[in-house]
Amino acid sequence: MSDAHLKQLCEDTFNRLKKVSMELEKFLNQVTLSSLVEQSGDPEEYETYYRHYLSDFRHLLVYCENAYEKLGVCLRRARFNPEFAEESLYKVYHSCITNFYYPKGEVYDEDGRYSYTGQDCIIFRKTVTPELQNLTLSLSRVFEQMREELQYYETDYITKKRMQSVK
Repeated sequence: MSDAHLKQLCEDTFNRLKKVSMELEKFLNQVTLSSLVEQSGDPEEYETYYRHYLSDFRHLLVYCENAYEKLGVCLRRARFNPEFAEESLYKVYHSCITNFYYPKGEVYDEDGRYSYTGQDCIIFRKTVTPELQNLTLSLSRVFEQMREELQYYETDYITKKRMQSVK
């Protein structure tokens, strides 16, 4: 991959992560656990579910902020460092994208079959508030774009690093 292409990929990923972070932060600053539970009805059924959901989103926000800050450092350097950029993109894939699609609280799943049909690929474990559903589906579209662009870093980056260490 050329340095120019790599730098453009870093810029695109930086902008997407910044957007995701801003949306997550805005949502988390406005919503409370009790308000979500109240909107959904049954407190016993939803309190733990929403607690996990909000916890997963807080973790995701931290991962995304850390990743876009690291990409920002990469892009601001006087001389673009391709190795640092590749490492940063690898970490985006394995921290942000993985944590979005596989939340620790297992509040939703991804059904990859839907992504080929143009439908939303997120399957919620319980019915969620419209605001939370819209945010999650909006984020899934951004993460899907990043995942497609960064799939190389899922395995090839590590293979490349191993090959370099063998030499």
